[in-house]
Parts: sequence; C-alpha cells; structure tokens
Amino acid sequence: MHGRKRTLSAVLAGLALAGTVAAGAPSYAADSAAPASTATAHAKGPKGDGAKALCRRVPKLEKRIEKRITRMTGDVGTRGSIKYLEQRIANAKKADHQAIATFLGDRLTSRKTLLPLLKQKQTDLKAVATWCSTHNNGASAAAS
Repeated sequence: MHGRKRTLSAVLAGLALAGTVAAGAPSYAADSAAPASTATAHAKGPKGDGAKALCRRVPKLEKRIEKRITRMTGDVGTRGSIKYLEQRIANAKKADHQAIATFLGDRLTSRKTLLPLLKQKQTDLKAVATWCSTHNNGASAAAS
C-alpha cells in the first residue's frame, strides 16, 4: 500500500514539474531568440584579401594543378586521362553498353572542359607567385 502512494506521489510531482516547465517554455523561447539576432548583427566581412595565406599555399597549388594536367593529358594507359576515358567509351560501345557509353561521354565532356580551366588557373597562379615574390609573400599587402 505504501508503494502505491509513493508511486502516485511521484507521478503527481512529475506532472506538476512538467506543467511548470511547459508554462515557462514560451518565455525561454523568447529569451533564446534575442541573442541569435544580436549575434548576426555582429558578423562582419573579411578584413583583407588573404594574400599572405595564398602566397603560402602557392607551391602546393602549383603542384596539384600540374599533377592534374599531367594526368588528364596522359596516354591511354594513364588512369584519369582523356584518352583513357575515350578508350573506355569505345569499349562500352563495342560491347553494346549504350547507357555506360552515354554516362562516360558526359564525363568526358566535363573533363575536356576542365582542362582549359586548369591551364588558365596555372597561368593565373604563376602571376600570383610573381606578385608574392615582389611583395614579401603578401606581408606588405596591408601597407600597399
């Protein structure tokens, strides 16, 4: 009998606690919305152009772009090259796998459009490297 009274008391206390929490929820929700709007009001844009960080990354970027260009312009035996993909398309057509050939053809189109973009990035990056060497690796960018 005492066990039932304790259980009933615990259930009633839990309901009372839940009621006070539920009644207090709208005021908490209103309080939590205010700091979020002030946080976005303090957001600011970039202070600089990131020249110092870019100058630091130029050697890695040059290697990465050179590696991708070398791979894409490789021969039929080089995985990832345009010629390799063209051979895969020819093999798919020969095996009468038209869906595969279409998929690979779309991939070939995007790869062929990527190659001139990579070459343009390579040229632009050489200009950035020249700029970095004449401007103390971007450290004097704020003074100019």
